Amino acid sequence: MKITEVEAIHLRLPDLDAEQCDGTQDTLVIRIHTDEGIVGVGEVDSSPLVAKAVVDARASHSIAVGLRSLLIGENPIEIERLWDKMYRGTIYFGRTGPALHAISGVDIALWDIFGKAMNRPVCEMMGGIFNRKLKAYASALMPETIEEAARMAERYAKQGYKAMKFGWGPIGRDPKFDEAQVKAIRQAVGDEVDIMIDAGLAWDLKGALRMAEVYEKYGVYWLEEPVHSNDIAGYRELADRTRISIAGGEQESGRLAFQRLLDEGHLDIIQPDLARVGGLTEGKRIAYLAYDRHKKVVPHAFKTGILVAASTHFAAAIPNGFMIEYTVSNSPLARDLVSREVEFKDGYVTVPVDRPGLGIEINETVLNRYRVD
Repeated sequence: MKITEVEAIHLRLPDLDAEQCDGTQDTLVIRIHTDEGIVGVGEVDSSPLVAKAVVDARASHSIAVGLRSLLIGENPIEIERLWDKMYRGTIYFGRTGPALHAISGVDIALWDIFGKAMNRPVCEMMGGIFNRKLKAYASALMPETIEEAARMAERYAKQGYKAMKFGWGPIGRDPKFDEAQVKAIRQAVGDEVDIMIDAGLAWDLKGALRMAEVYEKYGVYWLEEPVHSNDIAGYRELADRTRISIAGGEQESGRLAFQRLLDEGHLDIIQPDLARVGGLTEGKRIAYLAYDRHKKVVPHAFKTGILVAASTHFAAAIPNGFMIEYTVSNSPLARDLVSREVEFKDGYVTVPVDRPGLGIEINETVLNRYRVD
């Protein structure tokens, strides 16, 4: 089998104010075609135009090459070798950031091809299925009012979610308001539902320590990205001084960044985004870094059903996977781009082990409606 084409398809909802976007307003879909008619799909979570340039760029020299040029004519089944070829071919302008983001989407698409070629699900091809069902948490931006936060939490609980996360928005402006919001959320859902808070880099160390103590009172399961991503010393002191689990890593790319978060930052839960970290291939390496250190892995996935499916297969295929992120955004890209998606029921997703590859189908009508040429 040979790769005949690599498409980087920019999708974007029209007429959006960037300040109002939640992350599901645009995306970059990767579609890889082969001479045997098998097509694989992946997704990149980055600045779509920047990542698209990484895919489409013509070669400048041997270590400054666009991914499409590196892949045409290659055997898509040789995923590890192609990952290394892409990494080395972009090393002049890459190693992390947008180059690795773009590699992520390609890698996911290659795994989709591999599964389809073997008529097996991706999680099985990755080495085996540890978990056939995974808890899925409702993931949403924190609203501006306490009343709306309570209403949203109650709605998600009624939809069957047994875990939910609220993030960014007004968090960090006023500690009394932050406490009132989490108190209202806890009262709305009771004690049996896991609540997580994504602070969105809201505080310095002292602010994070104060709020961690507050969130402990309301049984918050984890506190995510309370300090700046580069504040490794802050992460370490916070994780060492609080009983609440500290989570982070969605903004990182590559396993070396996660090794630092684990060994120097002492994070309890790492959150690799498979559309940023280097795809499923690098994601599995990261998962085993955490496994060796007895830490948990929950993939970040706030995009379309493509990334949700990849994250589901990933969490199913690692021994320390147990939960995935499930965006409740009403964005047409988040809701409608994938017409055959991962099934959610009663708080859990069922891994689509009866379907080859990622087990999803792209809604071509939606893709063409929001395609930016």
